[in-house]
Formats: sequence, C-alpha cells, structure tokens
Amino acid sequence: MFDYSSVLSRTVVELKKSGIRKFFDLLDGRKDVVGLTVGQPDFVTPWHIREAGIQSLEKGKTYYTSNAGMPELRAEICNYLERRFSLRYKPDEAVVTVGGSEAIDLAIRAVIEPGDEVIIPTPSFVCYEPMVRLCGGVPVTVKTTVENRFKLTPNELRAAITPKTKMLVLPYPNNPTGAILTKEELEGLAEVLRGTNILILSDEIYAEMTYGRAHVSIAAIEDMWERTIITSGFSKSYAMTGWRMGYLVAPKPLAEQMLKIHQYAIMCAPTTSQFAAIEALKNGDEDIAMMVGEYDRRRRYIYRGFLDIGIDVFEPEGAFYIYPEVEKFGLSAEEFCQRLLDEYKCAIVPGTAFGEGGESFARVSYAYSIKHIEEALNRIESFVKTLK
Repeated sequence: MFDYSSVLSRTVVELKKSGIRKFFDLLDGRKDVVGLTVGQPDFVTPWHIREAGIQSLEKGKTYYTSNAGMPELRAEICNYLERRFSLRYKPDEAVVTVGGSEAIDLAIRAVIEPGDEVIIPTPSFVCYEPMVRLCGGVPVTVKTTVENRFKLTPNELRAAITPKTKMLVLPYPNNPTGAILTKEELEGLAEVLRGTNILILSDEIYAEMTYGRAHVSIAAIEDMWERTIITSGFSKSYAMTGWRMGYLVAPKPLAEQMLKIHQYAIMCAPTTSQFAAIEALKNGDEDIAMMVGEYDRRRRYIYRGFLDIGIDVFEPEGAFYIYPEVEKFGLSAEEFCQRLLDEYKCAIVPGTAFGEGGESFARVSYAYSIKHIEEALNRIESFVKTLK
C-alpha cells in the first residue's frame, strides 16, 4: 500500500479543516433545516451585469485576458475606489483575481517568509491563519472583545508587535462580528504603525456594507497608503459569488510581485466574469444601494429579535452577520449550535470556527429573507426556552 504520509506536506496535513465547512457538512441529508449559515447574498446578480457576461459569450470573447486583468476593468476598479472611498490607484497597481480569497493569498505569499509574524485580530474570516502557515509564517492572534465592540485597539496592536512582525491583517468590516473601524480608530492604529516597516493587508470585501456611516480604508489615512495592500471583490456587493471575481490594489512595487504569483498559479481571471465586472463598476451603484438597504432592514429585525428572545448580542455595524452570545445558557458554542440543529433543525455557525475569542458566540448570517429569519428566530426562541 502506498504510504501517503511519507509524501504529503506536513504543513498541509497539520492544517485544521475549516470550522465553517465542518459544520456545513453536518447539514448533508437533513431535511426541513432552516439555516442562517451561508455568507452569500440571497439576491441574484442584477440583470444588466449578467447580460454583459452573456453578451461577451455571444460575441465569442472567450480568450485569455492579460494576466493582471483587462485594462478597462483595472481602470474601472481605480475609478470606483476613488469615487466611493477617495483612494487613488493607477491601473498598473491593480490585479484582477479569482475572488477575494486569491487576492488575500497573493498578498500573504508575496510578503511572508518562514519565521515572519503576522498579526491577525480574531474573531475573523477563516483563511488568514492557514495561509500564513502555508508560507512558514507565524500567526499572532489578538483576541478582540465585545467590550471594545470587537475592534482592534492601539494598545492591543502595540503589545502584539515584535521585531519579527511583517504584516497586520485588518479584516474590517468584520466577518463574523459585523464590527467596523472608524476614521478616528484607524488613526489610532496608524500612529502605532508609523516608524515601523510593517505592511497592512486590509480585507475590504464588505466595504460597501456599512450602516450609519461610510467605510474608511486605512489606505486613506496619512502615511498608510504606501504600506497597505487592499483586497476586495464583487461577491458581496453585487451578489456575484459564483462569478469568482476579486481584485487587489497596492503600490506598484508590491503589486508587481503579487502579479508574478498570479501569472504562474492562475494565468488570468475568467474572461466572462471580467466583462460582467466592468458593467457592475460602471452602472451598479443603485444595485448596491438597494441590497444594502435591504440588509439594513434585516439587520435591525434580527438584532431586535435576539434581544426579545433574551440573547445578548452586539449590534453589527457592517457586513451581513450578527454575533449573539450563547455562553449564559450553560453550553459551549459548539454544543449550542449542535443541539439547535439536532433538536430544532436550525443551523447557525459556532464562533469557534472564526478563531480565538469565539468560544462564547455564534455567527448568524442575515443574508436571507425576513420570512426565513423569522422562522429561524422562532426555532431559536423555542430552543432557548428549554435551557432556562
């Protein structure tokens, strides 16, 4: 028998499987489950965007594009970032990627060498830590707290920095907590970083989804542009998850190196999706406004619903997730979510899937209809009554 253990990468074998995927797998074959698990818009990609992709196929535009992406698309990305977030980039500082996840991977691989430390606030999206480990880097997690509204503070950042620190990940607006950072809060972090040689990976995939105040990128803060790599994409803001469209922007000396990895690993992002993305950037602002308005309605509904049930919860300010605290019911997050699924056929994700600090919480997506959310809240309420 072939000995696979002798040939597989030890680093890969020792990686933990995604906690989100682990819980999703439990849903296989289960009927009548009401789930609030998936971080995917329940909207269909707007028709004018789909039509642009269809027309590109009808016209036979099925060829490779340039490695970095179509020039028109890169120009539109730059126009969009300046229009919406006052960020100035040139087309040769942009790389079109296969989803935002590839952009994150490129940023980490282009920078991190064995032994380098990367500061990662948690709870946060599941990919940062494994990607750092695959490069031989050392993830340094900083546990944020509900008392600080799940925001990384200057003192926490300062305490985590060592001579080996190479990069800071800023995952805001945050998945799973819904936390954001204001301009004043970013200024505080920037003051800690000035005078260091630490790069910033700013994951801004939810930048359009903020409620009550507009998103501010740390790249817009004085002295931060030259050290920041922004990753983003089209999946959330335009309901384009299946199109696999993302991008990164960074100063040219950084963008050039990330492009080399992309050239060898990917070649180019899907051509059809690039044509659709151009249309989205040019004419999709109203679509964003409509969807964000609906998410805000759902956000307020589910927030009030959890409070009425008697579950303590942080009011999210961005993305489309809410992060209720379940510890007071005498169960761990995993036990709570497992029993809720088994006994009441309602699926949410334990906070432990998102790293340190999630032991007392669960992530709930409100990228679902009000009717769907209402049914889930009813089942959660029935379950919680049995625990009191």
